[in-house]
Amino acid sequence: MAAEYELFEPPNDAISTVTFHPSKPEVLMVSSWDKSVALYDIVKNQQTAKYYHNAAVLDCCFGEGMQAYSGGLDKAVRMHDFSTGRDIVLGTHDDAVRTMAFSTANNFLVTGSWDKTIGTWDHRAGGAEHGSNLGIYHQPEKIFSLDVCDQKLVVAMAGRHVFIYDLRNMKETLQRRESSLKYQTRFVKCMRNGQGYASSSIEGRVAVEFFDPSPQSQAKKYAFKCHRQNEDGVEMIYPVNALAFHPTHGTFASGGSDGGVTLWDGYNKKRLRQYPRYPTSVSSLSWSCDGKTLAVASSYTFDQGEKDHAPDQIFLRSISDQEARPKTVAGMNK
Repeated sequence: MAAEYELFEPPNDAISTVTFHPSKPEVLMVSSWDKSVALYDIVKNQQTAKYYHNAAVLDCCFGEGMQAYSGGLDKAVRMHDFSTGRDIVLGTHDDAVRTMAFSTANNFLVTGSWDKTIGTWDHRAGGAEHGSNLGIYHQPEKIFSLDVCDQKLVVAMAGRHVFIYDLRNMKETLQRRESSLKYQTRFVKCMRNGQGYASSSIEGRVAVEFFDPSPQSQAKKYAFKCHRQNEDGVEMIYPVNALAFHPTHGTFASGGSDGGVTLWDGYNKKRLRQYPRYPTSVSSLSWSCDGKTLAVASSYTFDQGEKDHAPDQIFLRSISDQEARPKTVAGMNK
């Protein structure tokens, strides 16, 4: 099998999210500015299903089974069951739905919007045709990215705010932090071991942070420069658009507007691999649940405004266990 191949029939416009199914390594879901959410079988390299919103889709995620959730510029929070075809709008935000994550611990969806709110939603609560909005929680700024692990929710907003919540009590924040990164946060992703999260900024940096507020744990946090290119003697700095933690080894990949994908060992603060540059910005990354495949969305992110750019493509890269493993087994990785 080739180390990398291109996915057949990608979306017709900018790719917002690629995400693998949590237990089926061959199933990939893709959302796009072409208003679609599409399902692919990466082994057969074919599109197997698709549904649409009324405007660009900015994020999507899997729930239970073959249930998909998605949201975007039409402000609607949608649930689509690929196994039955059932499709419902759970509710709406007052502005674009920018980001979402499914809490398996609580079996509900969490959404973040440019209307400065977080929503929690349960498709089972409102009968056959309607989902139920469990709660809307007001935040100080627009929400750019969020992620959940166990009972924790990490929310990255404008103004460099990073709030941490306990999903069982959304009425108050567990921690209110200022981002370690000096510029706007682009993406946040929780570690698979539940100990912390990584965040990235528009200014070519990634920060690794820990939930435990003790001075010993906080002393471990750090940030580093990445996704920078020397062009004619000038250092060009690019946004880091995507982060994805390996499901077993805890190493992580970053993707930037330089078209680069880099694999990092966060425990030992080492760069493991830098892959050949993709044709345009890397807008999204996702690992398959078995850790053998990294999906890479090569899709211009309009950081430099309207300009000619390579077509929107999705690449599937096979990554060996050896490649994704930390250099040494650190104590944190047990």
